[in-house]
Amino acid sequence: MNRRNLLKTSLTLAGSSLLASQVSAQKQISETSKENTSANASPGRRKLGKLEVSSIGLGVQNMSRTYQTTIPSRPEMHKIIRTAFDRGVTLFDAAEAYGPFEVERILGEALVGIRNKVVIETKFGWNIDQKTGQRLPGLNSRPEHIKEVVEGMLKRLRTDRIDLLYQHRVDPSVPIEDVAGAIKDLIKEGKVLHYGLSEPGPQTVRRAHAVHPVTAIQNEYSLIWRGPETVILPLCEELGIGFVPWSPLGVGFLTGAIDANTRFAPGDIRGAESRFSSDNLPNNLTIVELVKSWATRKKATPAQVALAWLLAQKPWIVPIPGTTQMEHMLENIGAADVRFTADELTQFGTELARIEVKGERLPQMVLAFSNVEAPLKK
Repeated sequence: MNRRNLLKTSLTLAGSSLLASQVSAQKQISETSKENTSANASPGRRKLGKLEVSSIGLGVQNMSRTYQTTIPSRPEMHKIIRTAFDRGVTLFDAAEAYGPFEVERILGEALVGIRNKVVIETKFGWNIDQKTGQRLPGLNSRPEHIKEVVEGMLKRLRTDRIDLLYQHRVDPSVPIEDVAGAIKDLIKEGKVLHYGLSEPGPQTVRRAHAVHPVTAIQNEYSLIWRGPETVILPLCEELGIGFVPWSPLGVGFLTGAIDANTRFAPGDIRGAESRFSSDNLPNNLTIVELVKSWATRKKATPAQVALAWLLAQKPWIVPIPGTTQMEHMLENIGAADVRFTADELTQFGTELARIEVKGERLPQMVLAFSNVEAPLKK
């Protein structure tokens, strides 16, 4: 079934009472972790550390070039961003690597006049020539380079500060203490307000957090990739760090837009992900069938169910689905109105546990940059 033809209404169900064991477990959470809840957030909002944002954000990565390698209409991308804001979205996600540079420019253009009403998060860390935008080999998180990158970001985003700045990938040649120290300097200068890490090794998170509190971790997380549940999510809960899932819809897979006959255009990274190979796709589509069945049950769409499931995992999880289509953006943010009871989550989890996803989530050359531990400071 085509995503555009799916029912887009949402049904809000009352959550069931917390079990006594859950209450007992909650009492054992540390004082630091207690801050990592949405209890003090405004309605429709969540907390990443102490930073309040909308419960669902908007990823703008593909607004300069889609997965299918087409170039979207720039005025239409501006319109989607502004409409998202009008519908309550306050968190917008970009990176210098997207374009490179161009996505930050698009976001900056779209936010003119409302900049002070939103939260901008962007990312540094790839080795990109700051004058030409040329992608050079490897990573670059040297402190002097970080500060140069931020100056360019501020100009492209048409702002005087970045609300949440992530290291896009951990640099294996730069101690995280040096990285966090450089960002701490930028925070003192008012050019950065909060910082985070993307796809980091857990010990790197602890070391960075010791220099200056980390606000959020941004990793891939969805029904088709649940890796963060083992180490990173418990670590976030322990330290009071928010979590921002990128690719929360499995690069479109969980919307039902991909089937066993799908073939990807040259340059589309999904064609290099073995989870979407012709050998593995038929098996993995079992998850899509599960999501579709729950979408019927919840009177929602598969995309909304996939996002609502993420929201139900922890009150400090804020997904950032990306899109270049207005109707999909409106559909995605409607996921905030879809609720699961405790019993439904248990049933969903039982059904999900029966499905084994086959294949890797990214090409091996890209996976090599995830879960990296920064070198120790000498």
